[in-house]
Amino acid sequence: MKSIIKDIKLAPEGHKKIEWVSNFMPALNSLVADFDKTQVFKGKTIVVCIHLEAKTAYLATVLKRAGADVIVTGSNPLSTQDDVAAALVDDGLTVYATHACTEEEYFGYLNKALDHKPHIIIDDGGDLVHLLHTTRQDAKERLIGGSEETTTGVHRLHSLENEKKLTFPMIAVNDSYCKYLFDNRYGTGQSVWDGIMRTTNLTVTGKNVVVAGYGWCGKGVAMRAKGLGAHVFVTEVDPIKAIEAVFDGFTVLPMIDAAPIGDIFITVTGCKDVIRRAHFDVMKDKAIMCNAGHFDCEVNGKELAELAVSHKEVRHNIEGYTMADGRQLYLLAEGRLVNLASGDGHPAEIMDLSFSMQALAAEYLLNHGKDMESKVYVLPHELDERIARVKMESMGYNCDHLTQEQYDYLHKVN
Repeated sequence: MKSIIKDIKLAPEGHKKIEWVSNFMPALNSLVADFDKTQVFKGKTIVVCIHLEAKTAYLATVLKRAGADVIVTGSNPLSTQDDVAAALVDDGLTVYATHACTEEEYFGYLNKALDHKPHIIIDDGGDLVHLLHTTRQDAKERLIGGSEETTTGVHRLHSLENEKKLTFPMIAVNDSYCKYLFDNRYGTGQSVWDGIMRTTNLTVTGKNVVVAGYGWCGKGVAMRAKGLGAHVFVTEVDPIKAIEAVFDGFTVLPMIDAAPIGDIFITVTGCKDVIRRAHFDVMKDKAIMCNAGHFDCEVNGKELAELAVSHKEVRHNIEGYTMADGRQLYLLAEGRLVNLASGDGHPAEIMDLSFSMQALAAEYLLNHGKDMESKVYVLPHELDERIARVKMESMGYNCDHLTQEQYDYLHKVN
């Protein structure tokens, strides 16, 4: 089936991006030598639905080199990079993705990807899994299982599992140490601020920054804001995470109290309506809002538009809403993932860890999937250690090792 992309002539620039990130992904590169020899995925079809940018593209090429027929589609309309999509097609992969596609086109691309009847899926946010459990159950005839990249997607998986509706095994790569400890914290922390600063061209230092949610992503965003010189406020519904934020040196308060004092708001919760009408009503003039959660429901854009007497694009990727009293409120990237819709996503060195785990998850499913129940799994800890060790060594560091006596001491029964 023919790929659907913006323009194949964009491929040369996409190749440059993919080649650049490949130089900084040593853990994933360590898998390439084995995959090239074993051709472990030969004869298998893998559908990859992750934000389609250079690091994802490199993962896709690694899977292709391992023998897979790789079908790629984007997991968010604004995160697809058309030149990267073109480069993948130029390299012989099948791609269904265009930047800024409509919702109808987006789901059309997912369905075209599923038309290939995958053996393995790599999902980001859970849309592929949702389709496979609803309108595209026909696409499961060869399916062994899949893996999930995000916290939001894992939540959706656990809901299916708890309702006993999950019909194939899924590996929560997001819950692997080498994913969430680094991707969610350091990756999100850096890429969110890269997207905000690139889009606004404003300072962060001295501003009041409100971070909604203090999970691993929220921790990273708050930590980087503090490092950039901001006064950081955290809103959180979980009292344990809230007190952790207090112990980390941040002021914790409800969003309704934070709304009048914030200059920049970042939602990182995975929930809906985190910033809504009551908050828009009391925000200061020129407040900036953005979202780093998977779906564009955390800032209620519909209510914002209803309150505004007018709105327009004031700068690329910044929509300005004029309130009845003259205040201007700004929303970045339509409330979609600001780090990808307004930037290039997480740094290559961070995604090296996450995508190495994704590649290992695909291999694990291939080897064990037929014996796995329809549940949500986490990869064995030794795979985390394998990738962490390679990453450490590539950075010029080495771990210590237990002596036999120390090992025996730690593992003795009595």
